[in-house]
Amino acid sequence: MAQQLALTDADLAPTERGSDGLQSFAPDLAFRTFSIVNVVFFGRPQSGEDWVLIDTGLPTSANAIRTVAEHRFGPDRPPAAIIMTHAHFDHAGSVERLAEEWDAPVYAHPLEMPYLQGHAAYPPADPLVGGGMMALLSPLFPRSPVNVGERLHMLPIDHSVPGMPGWRWLHTPGHAPGHISLFREADRTLIAGDAVVTTAQESVYAVMTQRAEMHGPPAYFTPNWIEAEEAVRQLAALEPETIITGHGLPVRGAGARARLHELAENFRAVAVPQGASYDLNPAVPGKSDNDAYR
Repeated sequence: MAQQLALTDADLAPTERGSDGLQSFAPDLAFRTFSIVNVVFFGRPQSGEDWVLIDTGLPTSANAIRTVAEHRFGPDRPPAAIIMTHAHFDHAGSVERLAEEWDAPVYAHPLEMPYLQGHAAYPPADPLVGGGMMALLSPLFPRSPVNVGERLHMLPIDHSVPGMPGWRWLHTPGHAPGHISLFREADRTLIAGDAVVTTAQESVYAVMTQRAEMHGPPAYFTPNWIEAEEAVRQLAALEPETIITGHGLPVRGAGARARLHELAENFRAVAVPQGASYDLNPAVPGKSDNDAYR
């Protein structure tokens, strides 16, 4: 199992929990953990302004996500966009249903589009890396593609984020070919997806207790550790003040940045499991699309 880069209570970002279970960590950012994954809501509550959903949780989370969104932004207010960090089952489980019910556009990196257009499935999980019960159970996790049809769009090539002024997307592959993270320079807030996570997602105990540590991407679903290392280095270079990840609690400040730099500098020792092997040739779109979106 990967070594620990422990975070303390002082490194956790302060949050304000609402009656709907949402935890706000900025005036326009809140998240809720649905089972094992965080879903992020961007937009000021009850402001009448556009809002954006980042990732869609598990297939069982659609009703709860819709209820939370109505409570925060008002009824009959669909999101301006659904942004996908990637299309693994725990992040894209409800995207088909929500996109159809809201008639909302879905944006993703072109390298992730085969998994959102029904064209390709991810390679099988590797239960022998990372250790822990979640890793052992990973072959049971769904990996079939979803299909959001004509509502699916490529992210803007200028790296802007639809519906999120002041944000830019970064290609942070490794955990998935078209994985992206989002960054706002004004307050150095990072939405990292699964490029890094703040809990040991391979361990049921860590998932249940949300024990905080700076951690590489979930090992059992990470096909390319070379790209994953470069993605972490890219994120550390941003010097983020606040970090929200796909799994675990949001963190902030000098301590969190120090652990992120340690992860980047010692990635192969602390994040890459021994004996990691994986299919390095998942289905991807054409090379021209890939080059244009680097």
